[in-house]
Amino acid sequence: MSLTNDTSKNSDQDLKLPIEPGIPEQAGDQFAADLRSFGPMGLLAILIIIFSTKVYLGNIVVPIGAFLVLLWAKLSHTPWSRIGYVKPKSWIESIALGLVFGIALKLLMKAIVMPLLGADPVNQAYHYLAGNRSMLPAATWAMLVAGFAEETVFRGFAFERLGKLFGPGKWARILIVLLTSLWFGWSHYAGQGLAGMEQATITGLVFGTIFATTGRIFVIMVAHAAFDLAALAIIYWNIEPTVAHLIFK
Repeated sequence: MSLTNDTSKNSDQDLKLPIEPGIPEQAGDQFAADLRSFGPMGLLAILIIIFSTKVYLGNIVVPIGAFLVLLWAKLSHTPWSRIGYVKPKSWIESIALGLVFGIALKLLMKAIVMPLLGADPVNQAYHYLAGNRSMLPAATWAMLVAGFAEETVFRGFAFERLGKLFGPGKWARILIVLLTSLWFGWSHYAGQGLAGMEQATITGLVFGTIFATTGRIFVIMVAHAAFDLAALAIIYWNIEPTVAHLIFK
C-alpha cells in the first residue's frame, strides 16, 4: 500500500503537508482540508466514525460507521484507493480467494490457535445460536455486515488516518498494523470476553498485514465475512468441541 507524499504546489494549510498523490486540485478547498486534517473537524469525524462502526437496531446490525467512512472520503476528496477500495482484476478470483482464506483461517484458529491459548472450546457468548433457527437470519446478516463495516473502518479508514499521521515508512506500517489490531481486538472484549479479544487481535494482525502489503480491501472483506460465517456454521451445528479437538484432544 503506497503511503508516500509527493511535493505539490498546493498544500493542506492546517497540516503544512503536501496534498497526497491522486487527490484532485479541488481537494484544496477548506472544508475538505479540514476533514482531512487532525484539527477539530477532522478529529470529530474520526470520533463519530469510531463510535458508529456498528449500530444495533433490535437484532439488525446497521454498518453506519462504514457508510460514514465512504461519506468522509467523498467530502474530503480522498481517493477511494486510499481506503483500499481498488477494483480487483477479477471479482470471481477475489471472492473465491477470500472465501477459501477466510474459512481456512477460522478452522486454523478454532482447531489450533485458540486451544493453544487455553480458550473454552465453546464460544459461550454465541452458544445461544446453536440450532437456533429463529436467530439464524439476523446472525447471518451480522456476519456479512462485519466483513464490510469492520474492514472499512478498522483497515481502510484507520490505515489512511494513521498513515497520514505516522508517515509511509516500513516501521510506521508495522506500528499501524499493531495499533489497529489491538484496537480491533479490544472492540470485541465487551461482547466476547478475553478469548474473543485474543481471536480478534490475531485475525486483525493477519488482515492488517495483508492490507498493509496490498493496499486492497475487497479480498479481506470477503475473507472476514467467510471467517464469521464459518464460525456461525460451527456454532449453529453445535460442533465447536469437535473442531476444537481435531488436533488437541
